[in-house]
Amino acid sequence: MSKQIDPRGPRFGAAITTVVLATILLTIPTTFAVVLLAIQAGVFGLGAFVGLQAQPYGIIYRKFVLARIGKPTELEAVEPPQFAQLVGFVFAITGLVALFSGADLIGTIAVGFALAAAFLNAAFNFCLGCEMYLIGKRIFS
Repeated sequence: MSKQIDPRGPRFGAAITTVVLATILLTIPTTFAVVLLAIQAGVFGLGAFVGLQAQPYGIIYRKFVLARIGKPTELEAVEPPQFAQLVGFVFAITGLVALFSGADLIGTIAVGFALAAAFLNAAFNFCLGCEMYLIGKRIFS
């Protein structure tokens, strides 16, 4: 059986990510946008490659939010949200490479896609990366 997590943690992280990515979109093509995108790529990378327990927004959720709202009534498998972090990482790295190479439109599109996915999770509890993971698992199993 896979490790189980509180599904509210990734949704909380998606809300922070939505704000960060919107800020990046509003400030492209500045150095601030590039630095902020690099930080967000690091956040995604930690969640994807080290695990959700290392993801900074998840740490904030566990240390400051969870105690105030109480234990979850249900849990979910860790693999789908961790895969969603990988998808976010790919879009963030794509955006960074594009911005570094002067392809601001491609960078903006990459950040826009990541923002759309984060917003869907934060606002509607619909994790696009999680759904991609589950579809892939069905296809390749």
